[in-house]
Amino acid sequence: METKEGCEPDDIRSQYEALGVTRYYSEYGASYRNPHEPVVREIIGLALNHWHPDLSNVLDLACGSGEVTLALRDLATCPDNVRVSGIDPYTAEAYRARTGNTADPISFEQIGGGALAGRRYSLIICSFAMHLIDQSWLPVLLLQLGLISDTMWILTPHKRPEFRPEWGWILNDELIFNRVRVRQLIVES
Repeated sequence: METKEGCEPDDIRSQYEALGVTRYYSEYGASYRNPHEPVVREIIGLALNHWHPDLSNVLDLACGSGEVTLALRDLATCPDNVRVSGIDPYTAEAYRARTGNTADPISFEQIGGGALAGRRYSLIICSFAMHLIDQSWLPVLLLQLGLISDTMWILTPHKRPEFRPEWGWILNDELIFNRVRVRQLIVES
């Protein structure tokens, strides 16, 4: 099977169905490129201008090949003040190739088990990945993420996943661009 670099969204969806998400990324993670990168970049720019977040210590969760990291570096008003850490259990090689940074190979399930305890981030951004987690892990994952940051952006082409306040986060605001949503969630106090 050929590399999936540059493949269209429907191609990735069919590969998810044929191989499963875990196997797909295990096989193609090193060469993965998000086919939605142009819209990810656009909506990150809109969100930066709308919400003016603290970018001093950002977690690029499920960082892929660095689409979010690169957009933040390029679009931030003070790029010298941008610090981004990537986490992805499958795409560390692709992330390093594009960003020059290493990504910690930590899964959603490991985060749900407390793998990031003791860390603190000014913002968490998860782009086109939160809907891939098994729903049984979502509550504990979100509770753990709420212990390490007060603000999270979820980029998604649909309304999934749905968030419940009892999982520690509430929807603060949402922007939509070209059928892609960026949801700003904040920790419920």
